[in-house]
Formats: sequence, C-alpha cells, structure tokens
Amino acid sequence: MSQFYLTTPLGWLLLTESNQQLTELQLFPTLPSVCCAPASGVLREAAQQLNEYFCGRRRTFTLPYAVTGTPWQKKVWQALTEIPYGETCSYRQIAERVGNPNAARAVGMANKGNPLPIIIPCHRVIGTDGSLTGYALGLPVKEHLLQMEQRYAHTCI
Repeated sequence: MSQFYLTTPLGWLLLTESNQQLTELQLFPTLPSVCCAPASGVLREAAQQLNEYFCGRRRTFTLPYAVTGTPWQKKVWQALTEIPYGETCSYRQIAERVGNPNAARAVGMANKGNPLPIIIPCHRVIGTDGSLTGYALGLPVKEHLLQMEQRYAHTCI
C-alpha cells in the first residue's frame, strides 16, 4: 500500500493505492504532519488526472481502481460513473437506473460509503427538488465541484 497527499483547491487529498489500483481518496483541510512523494505509477497518474480535472482539462478519469463494497454499493457506484461531467441526477433517478426506484435513501447510503469521491462522482447526485443534500466531503465541497464543472462544461479541452 502506498499513499500520497495532493494539494487541490479543496485542500489536501490523500490518495491510497494497493496493487497498482487506487483504493481510497480522503480530504484534509490542512496538510497532515507526514507528507510523501508519489511512489507508484498509479498515484502519479491519479495526481496528474486530478490536477487536470481541477483545471477544467479532464472530464472523466481513466485510473485503475479497486473499491470494497457490497454488490448494491458497487452497482450504485457504477451508475455514478455514467453521470456526465457538468450534469446532475437525483437519488431517485439513480435508484431507477439500478433497478430499484424506491431505494433513493439506499442510494444516499451507498454514496456516503463511496471510497473514491470525485473519481466516482457522487457529488453529481442531488435531491429530487434540485437541492444539494449530503456529501461525505461536505456540502461546500459538493457545491464547489458542481460549480466548477458547470463553469468548464462548455469549454473545449
């Protein structure tokens, strides 16, 4: 297992990889006391792709990753990767996409357990009424990501 801290407009992201696959992304508002250089190729590539994303030059991620979760969570997380950059879906719409239209709350719980927020874009899921509801990294981060994507959605890359 290797880890790397990446500075971003949101704060410090801790990227974790195991067996050349990204496994976790966490946000820290300030740099933890220990910092390290990206030791693995997958961490270097993740850092590059995230930097491109924050600069508006990347809309999808092409990183190898391995996430641990239930079959339901993995089904929801897969559906999240299909939400286009700069667009949003409601929890109910995701529930319908995964075949259980009454499971909007369960979609929310799966989002909460997403180990790779931003890369698996759970920030693109909003309330049915268009409100920003719940986000493991905090609503200000969700709002920032959605506004950033809206700003860059119609630019050429």
